[in-house]
Amino acid sequence: MRGLARTVMERCDALGGISEEPDLLVRPYGSGAMRRVNEIVADWMQTAGMSVRRDAVGNLIGRYEAREGDGGTLVLGSHLDTVRDAGRYDGPLGVLVALACVERLNDRGERLPFAVEVAAFADEEGLRFGTTFLGSSVFAGTFEPGLLDLVDGDGVTVAEAVRSFGGDPGALAGGRPPDGLIGYCEVHIEQGPVLEELGLPVGVVTAIQGQSRAGVGFVGEAGHAGTVPMKGRRDALCAAAEFVLAAEETARGEDGAVATVGRIEVHPGAPNVIPGEASLTLDLRHADDAVRERALGALRERAEGIARARGVRSRWEVRQESRAVPTDEGLSATLARAVEETGLPAHRLASGAGHDAAEIAAVAPVAMLFVRCEGGVSHNPAESVGEEDVAVAIEAMGRFLELLAAERG
Repeated sequence: MRGLARTVMERCDALGGISEEPDLLVRPYGSGAMRRVNEIVADWMQTAGMSVRRDAVGNLIGRYEAREGDGGTLVLGSHLDTVRDAGRYDGPLGVLVALACVERLNDRGERLPFAVEVAAFADEEGLRFGTTFLGSSVFAGTFEPGLLDLVDGDGVTVAEAVRSFGGDPGALAGGRPPDGLIGYCEVHIEQGPVLEELGLPVGVVTAIQGQSRAGVGFVGEAGHAGTVPMKGRRDALCAAAEFVLAAEETARGEDGAVATVGRIEVHPGAPNVIPGEASLTLDLRHADDAVRERALGALRERAEGIARARGVRSRWEVRQESRAVPTDEGLSATLARAVEETGLPAHRLASGAGHDAAEIAAVAPVAMLFVRCEGGVSHNPAESVGEEDVAVAIEAMGRFLELLAAERG
């Protein structure tokens, strides 16, 4: 497996060099960098004996046919888009480990009782439009048509971006998973410290916590920084700053909750002008949907209260809501057995991050395999995984395929 693992690591390095900006990795949906990455991965898929297609949103899908008949389809994969200033393993590692498993089958001339598809989703991180799982929601047939009107920072709508990327915005809501979908399994870096602390290369995921993403805005009045008295100011950025602290306070008050404001934009953005408008993003997560929804409602009330007290107007737009998702017991048990047959314990752990598996769970059983990452660091250029751990992941996934094939005859 070390040879395959080395190839995966080299490919992660190659894709990690394809970015929209120099000196950092950023690959948003529909970008030129995404086009180039899709082309490269498509070539690798074809070389591995797969037929390749792109769906209406631009997901790249390679298919390795079954031995005979219609035994259904197992989907493996992850995403190829990134956050801003990203590491090179979050997303691509799962696509490339899945591809390595198919390459191993193809090199041995082996077919399974079911087809295997490797899905490379076009937008999981939501960097461009602030909404996660755009790619996998189309694949699963769960896309919400209202999202077509969302705009990016340049005023481009989702519909326009899809069309520019070679897709069909009118067909997104009509997407559907493969016929006879028997399950989905995703390999992903852990993005946390648990496996490293336990000294284990891989772990089996039990659940994915729920997530809400909202766009929050405050509109006040711009004015001269030197001539408008403090008492009469309607400073939108001060309102936003107060809300940021309210988000932190709310999350700290709910055990297990996490809240993040990852971006603030200010208009007009001049050093000598009172900010007249401020927009920010809110990311709120919890494993209990009721707690998450309660906290989200409380934060909306706080935003409105802050706006009233400061004489500004508030805006609130929920851009994404994903419910907490348990992984499938049966598929996860098979994955755990596969890990154990490599000679390792199958440690089970929950995911604090969202994943495409959460969207696919609406239409199929899902399982996830986490790979240890150094220091638990993710969404950061310092993201790091070991080649030997990747080899274990490929071995476990290969055994997972064998066990499923045995179960299905």
